[in-house]
Amino acid sequence: MSNVIEGALAALREKMPNGFDGSAKVVIPGEGSIILDPTGVRAGDDEADVTLTAAADVFQGILTGDVNPTMAFMTGKLSVDGDMGLAMKLGAALS
Repeated sequence: MSNVIEGALAALREKMPNGFDGSAKVVIPGEGSIILDPTGVRAGDDEADVTLTAAADVFQGILTGDVNPTMAFMTGKLSVDGDMGLAMKLGAALS
């Protein structure tokens, strides 16, 4: 597992200690992917209701609050595939 994924897992577990009410996958190209669901946060490549894809620096910025997830999506730095409502809910939880 890459250092980027390990760091993201730690940050996500801190922000969402009870998991996420839905299933989401975050893909960081070249690094791996993370699954968020009601059971918690873990590295994995399971199917999910929504998949968010962003470069490591963009995702790190979202986690730290330096990057607004909506603006990242609107500028093409974050792509969303699947349930847009769930993506918005996740974006709000990460902010």
